[in-house]
Amino acid sequence: MNSIFMQDKVHQLSDWILHTVFPSPYWWIHVLIHVILVVAPLAFLGLLLTWVVGIARRRLSGWHREMPLDVTSPFPPNMFLYILKYTRRTQVALLAAALLSLPLLYAVLDLPKQIINKALSSEAETVLVSGYALNQYELLIVLCAVYLAAVLASGVVKYVINLLKGQLAEGMMRRMRFAVFRSWSRGRRPCDHAQIIPLLVQEVEPIAGFSGDTFLTPVLEGGTFATILIFMVVQDPVLGAAALTLVPLQIALVPRLQRRVSALARDRSRELRSFGAAVAEASPHHQESRPRPVLTVARSLKRIQAIRLEIYRRKFFIKSLNNFIAHLTPFFFYTIGGYLVIEGRLSLGALVAALAAHKDMSSPLRELLGYYQTMDDVRVRYEDIRRFLGDQNKAELPHGAVAGPSASDPRPPLAGGCAI
Repeated sequence: MNSIFMQDKVHQLSDWILHTVFPSPYWWIHVLIHVILVVAPLAFLGLLLTWVVGIARRRLSGWHREMPLDVTSPFPPNMFLYILKYTRRTQVALLAAALLSLPLLYAVLDLPKQIINKALSSEAETVLVSGYALNQYELLIVLCAVYLAAVLASGVVKYVINLLKGQLAEGMMRRMRFAVFRSWSRGRRPCDHAQIIPLLVQEVEPIAGFSGDTFLTPVLEGGTFATILIFMVVQDPVLGAAALTLVPLQIALVPRLQRRVSALARDRSRELRSFGAAVAEASPHHQESRPRPVLTVARSLKRIQAIRLEIYRRKFFIKSLNNFIAHLTPFFFYTIGGYLVIEGRLSLGALVAALAAHKDMSSPLRELLGYYQTMDDVRVRYEDIRRFLGDQNKAELPHGAVAGPSASDPRPPLAGGCAI
């Protein structure tokens, strides 16, 4: 009875929205408006509730979980505080540049609409601009010049952002690699160089690269997405809602698929470390080589190949899904926007500008989804490095701490006495 009652309420709400916000005699418009203004917002609400419940469960479970003892490592437990400690000035400059790029982005989106509506489609012989009377040709030149200036300014700001981000990442990479090497070289437990080299080359680089995006990406990409959405809503609220129709589908599917790709990438990194250990033990100068080292190396290479092929399959599927969704959303623009243009409720310039803006809308959303997946992957890598260096220095712990993997660590030690 409750489900039937809720269905009736939703149906009444959708009918009210249809007849109040978007009245139309055509049945296909009814279907599209139901999807855009009722189904998509309800899907957003469901995802939001699921997200809030998931956070609450993780927080409640964390209260009852015993916190592990800290390990001896040059890196603090909180990765974000470590990044902020050495990069706070550059992070402030990056955030300032990101905020500066948002009004420039809005100008780049709005000026094509002004060119079409005021310079190309205007029937007036002259137009007043800041007290000056301009004809169509002069107005066209002025608007195109302003558009070119906005594009150049936006490009310069993005260049500065990328340059600062690259300098920050390279500085953090040098700092982290030296810190890892110094802690490993001063450790009391023996460890083969085949274990530390992949750690320095492969594990540190993603963390250092993420340091440039730690605070920039949520502000820049989130602000870009919000700016484009605001621009679409200004053109027409229904077009703004149409731009968000398939976003719940992306949020529900893409992170789950990407999470598996990140897990496979971590498996590949660990398998590469095992491969390095197998190669070191297969050396003719190694005194404790295994009976069949060539077979061990071959099996490790086969596992690496299988993991990489699975990564390729999943990454290409995610890319195909994103492309399909990106090309399906303009269907709503052409149908709803075209109907509004025919009815005289929307200008052709606004529709063209909205279509151009939507092409740039999928990129920030994709970057945001990838950011949160990368954050989880980088956090795991950071904890692996801390645990590795802590195991190297356990012999230096006071009160007679035993050097070796703890009983609570389920991961077995790697070759050469290194536990990862």
